[in-house]
Amino acid sequence: MPDVKIRKMVESLEETWHEGGARAEKPYRRAWIMAVIENPFAGRYEPDIQPFMEDLKPLGLKMAGRLIKMLGGAEVVEGYGKGAIIGAGGEIEHGALWHAPGGYAMRELIGRERSAAIVPSTKKVGGVGARLDVPVTHIQASYVRSHFDSIEVGCNDAPRADEMALILVMTDGARVHSRAGGLEASQIEGKDGLR
Repeated sequence: MPDVKIRKMVESLEETWHEGGARAEKPYRRAWIMAVIENPFAGRYEPDIQPFMEDLKPLGLKMAGRLIKMLGGAEVVEGYGKGAIIGAGGEIEHGALWHAPGGYAMRELIGRERSAAIVPSTKKVGGVGARLDVPVTHIQASYVRSHFDSIEVGCNDAPRADEMALILVMTDGARVHSRAGGLEASQIEGKDGLR
């Protein structure tokens, strides 16, 4: 398989202190990172694309490490998600190649004993400047409503037709003023990644 050719990396950290109510004691922090890479399959149909997942693993680890550092360490990460925007010369299936390298990288660096929940994801084919809402769920239990969120991600000059924009997101807690009920983080049983 070809080498992973990175054109650019983009990252962002957001802190929210309140959503109209009282100021929180600590902000809710959401971070994302995007790697814009060359799509080696753009402009043609390739039946055997799976080997490229292996090539993407080091990139996933690099991106997850940078996110964890932005948030202040693996021990503070409570939510995660992943996504991909594939340039117009590619196909949606190329975005599926990010599932394992992106998700497993976050789970490995956060700690597999802490990250039993499936990493939610989304993908699409889009033009330059396309935006993507990347879903977020709790790292231990997908049913924890206080951690349901999405982070809008995009880059003004990506992805070009022959590129992929690969995305990881992490958060450090519940939404500010979370009060929608349901399973609370303190009630997680930790048996199946759901509850």
